[in-house]
Amino acid sequence: MSRTLETATNWAGNITFGAARWHRPRSLDDLRRLVAGSDRIRAVGSGHSFSAVADTRGDLVRLDGLPPAVELDPAASAVTVSAGLRYADVIAPLERAGHALANLASLPHISVAGSVATGTHGSGDTLGCLAASVRALQLIGPEGDLTELSRDTDPDVFPGAVVALGALGIVTRLTLDVEPSYEMAQRVHVAVPLDEVAADFDTVSGAAHSVSVFTDWGGASAEVWLKRRTDRPDPGWDGGRRAERPMNPVPGMPPEFSTQQLDEPGPWCERLPHFRPELTPGAGEELQSEYYLPRTAAPAAFAALRSLGPRLAPALHIAEVRTVRADDLWLSPARGRDSVTFHFTWVKDLDRVRPLIAAVEDVLLPLGARPHWGKLTALTPRELAALHEQLGAFAQLVRKYDPAGKFGNDFTDGLLGTG
Repeated sequence: MSRTLETATNWAGNITFGAARWHRPRSLDDLRRLVAGSDRIRAVGSGHSFSAVADTRGDLVRLDGLPPAVELDPAASAVTVSAGLRYADVIAPLERAGHALANLASLPHISVAGSVATGTHGSGDTLGCLAASVRALQLIGPEGDLTELSRDTDPDVFPGAVVALGALGIVTRLTLDVEPSYEMAQRVHVAVPLDEVAADFDTVSGAAHSVSVFTDWGGASAEVWLKRRTDRPDPGWDGGRRAERPMNPVPGMPPEFSTQQLDEPGPWCERLPHFRPELTPGAGEELQSEYYLPRTAAPAAFAALRSLGPRLAPALHIAEVRTVRADDLWLSPARGRDSVTFHFTWVKDLDRVRPLIAAVEDVLLPLGARPHWGKLTALTPRELAALHEQLGAFAQLVRKYDPAGKFGNDFTDGLLGTG
């Protein structure tokens, strides 16, 4: 069940985990005993975080060895899934049963629990981050005890327990909202002037159920990816020109890795992500940073980033702009405000990229930016903490559920001023 961890890294290879031991329990009871007997322990998901949010110098646990479960409750419009599953493992059985999630991230290969814990999101004016669909969760406390929390029965603490950075315990199961399955069609518009996107951002971001704007900030144009539900009216935006062949969001990468385009209808699970669940895009040769801003700041952010374009473009694979609906989750970067997110996929050269991240933050932080918990940032833990008004309430929640700090690490200790 366990072994010494020597050189394990995250997916991108920029984080080498400092854990003394690695565990992959096969049952819930094994995991409970492991937690009870550990001094410090963390769970790691699919490893797609670029920050040290999952790292520890104690025990590191992978949950993908636990019995997989996708338990649909059609009457309650809910599905309960085991925390070690990836979205790619959940969407196919849901679709076969005639149900769907409202939203997905661009990469379905990431784990459900890890995505939720860090406030990861997809795109859409009416769609919250992935954590916003969580209605209940089960976690293991410091003595190996099981705790159940839900949106309905624990309204005072549940908003603080969902995007929790792993600090409250090891999440083992999550219950998500579902809805009846639906079809979508995806098309790509190329050569869309950035001036047009910035000047009429609400129209562009509302042009489909899910919208992504791709650019390198060095030129004057963008690609706009529209993912529309076929059961809803098409808003009719038609900027730039429609692509006549399949595209990949990352220039130079094979289009075969991307989901079906050219306006061909298909199931939600085969259109909402950018990448096909059955194929793994890339090999981690990248670094990422990302920022959530009030969506009203979009035009100013576009102008600021375009002014940096000549510096940014040579170090970027691609950048993406998306929207996220506001939520009430204490540590969600979209908490309390409809948001626009600016995502940067950098070349894998930290020395080159680090000053560019700082430059981006210099222009976006005055506009209200909050960094993504799983991405790179130049901010100190104290500076990050100052961006989240509910951090004090969250710290109280941590003290209640983990008084000895068993589930903490350097990342959360710095954020909460503990350790």
